[in-house]
Amino acid sequence: MAVPPLNRKLLAILAADMVGYSKAMEADEAGTIERLKTVRSEVFDPAISQHHGRVVKLMGDGALVAFESVVDAVACAAEIQSAAAARNEGLPEPERIVFRIGVNLGDVALVDGDVYGDGVNVAARLQQLAEPGGVIVSGTAFDHLQGKLDLPLDFAGEQQVKNISRPVRMYRLRLDGKRVRWTLRKAMPRWTRTTAAAIVVLALAGGGTWWFFQPAPLGAKPSVAVLPFNNYGGDEATGRLADGLTEDIIADLARFPELKVVARNSTEVYKGKPVDARQVASALHVGFVLEGSIQRQNGRVRVTAQLIDAQTGNHLWSDRWDRPAEDVFAVQTEIAEQVTNRLGGGVGLIQAAGRAAAKRKRPENLNAYDYYLLGTEKIEKITIADEEEAIALLNRAVELDPGLARAWVELYHAHGILAGFGINPESEIKAAADVAERAVRLDPSDAEAHAVFGMSLSQKGDNARAKAELDTALRLAPGSSEILTFYTGFAARFNEPERGAQMVDQVMRLDPNYPMWTSNFFAPAYFMAGRYEDALKMLERMTPNNYDKWKWVVLSSSLAALGRMDEANASVRETLKQYPDLTVESMINEVGLSTKERSRFIETMPLAGFPACAKPEALAKLAKPVRLSECEAGEAKPLGQP
Repeated sequence: MAVPPLNRKLLAILAADMVGYSKAMEADEAGTIERLKTVRSEVFDPAISQHHGRVVKLMGDGALVAFESVVDAVACAAEIQSAAAARNEGLPEPERIVFRIGVNLGDVALVDGDVYGDGVNVAARLQQLAEPGGVIVSGTAFDHLQGKLDLPLDFAGEQQVKNISRPVRMYRLRLDGKRVRWTLRKAMPRWTRTTAAAIVVLALAGGGTWWFFQPAPLGAKPSVAVLPFNNYGGDEATGRLADGLTEDIIADLARFPELKVVARNSTEVYKGKPVDARQVASALHVGFVLEGSIQRQNGRVRVTAQLIDAQTGNHLWSDRWDRPAEDVFAVQTEIAEQVTNRLGGGVGLIQAAGRAAAKRKRPENLNAYDYYLLGTEKIEKITIADEEEAIALLNRAVELDPGLARAWVELYHAHGILAGFGINPESEIKAAADVAERAVRLDPSDAEAHAVFGMSLSQKGDNARAKAELDTALRLAPGSSEILTFYTGFAARFNEPERGAQMVDQVMRLDPNYPMWTSNFFAPAYFMAGRYEDALKMLERMTPNNYDKWKWVVLSSSLAALGRMDEANASVRETLKQYPDLTVESMINEVGLSTKERSRFIETMPLAGFPACAKPEALAKLAKPVRLSECEAGEAKPLGQP
């Protein structure tokens, strides 16, 4: 019997769904139903009518709407979300109605007033991937929107969605109307720059429900499983690249003590199989799942990756990168480095999200790891008050869990920064040295513990051992932007100022979004290498509240070296208000300075107008003071004065 042809049409499909519907119904069924009816009549119906849409079906918590025009569909989605957000502003949390919306342009079959086919399925899948209050648009819809919509769309990656064989391009509608400011560094897929950097880490920036930070064991840490990357190319070479990339990412992440990373033999069982992230998370007891794919075609390699919130199954972030495939091992190494630097280490995005989760807890529910996270956030602000608060938080962390090496590491930074501000410098430097030594004893495999121990040794003048410890840190984590950052601040101490500046350049390639606190290391590194313009650019990322004695000297001396004398003199006056005993001699007598560091200060500080000679009482405290010839001759006036 002949089957009549289906009535097919190219339509834009809008799929909308209420966030937290089941929970809301359980809490207040009658109220939820009434609020939904009100939102439909006040928000949905007017927007759909204005943009010439047709409601295909209403579900208890959502709707399916068809449009002849994809521009109308996306404009309608934006209007719905904006109106719903405005309506929610004055309502208590339990009464707010929030939606996710997906929009796709595709071929659909029209049957008895309903619509069927991939065009509908894709819209439904995109809706599930949207953030609460957000809109996700498919690649086909995006292609027809160019130049026709005022609101910008950000590429959100390529997803392999359920029951759809081909990957689906996704774009996130920017409802605030603000466009992302792209620089050449960001826009180029660092297959010329730092490509897959983003591979995990931006993912974690997206936020998410960090359920594994709920009150847990004292040293509870975030956990992640890296699933085997899928090989969509089919050939053995691409398969080897997929396996190598998976293994590299797992190995690199495992070097970060902040994370618990599932071993590869536990995730290998999922290779080549369709999986549900929530099932994987339940089986492996993790909070996040990273998955990805590799394709090789026509001499190019395409890598996609996405991070999934294991509790909800939502894709928090995804992206894709293309690069020529001449050297697949270079591709593999580059991606693994970028992933681990964004996800792990110091201010990795997973840590930032953990901080946000800790802040939402009641103080009595905080555990050692929460205190550690909150303490690290305070450290990065680099002010006296914040460092003092960081020490209080971190001391609480080690009271709860004395074996938490990372908390002892961070205590080193807080005590060291306070010493730099001139706050009880002798006692703070001693405290920093004590906690650094404890950290490395607790966890000899922790690269940052070796780094801070090395820095503390340098501050005692033991540069030979300091260099050995920092070199050990680099061996343990050779691609870590954080370890490289610490090394930049001490390379000149080892008479290697040019290497320090080159390391700064390397860090910025590894992590173009390097945080403000890194300028605390980068500015002096550039200054010691004679790159004064670069040193000033680093200082511009800080405020005077962040400047310790060293930063004021770097600022003033760099300005003078560049011939900006009025600014240099003004900076010196401000410096001396805060550090009235500061002189060229006091700087060159800092413990552990190398000959090259002393030469840089002697060359530039007098140009800026700093006093040359230390006061007798300051010299009396030094066993073997380094003197300037003019001071030894009794010239105690500021240089440049008659």
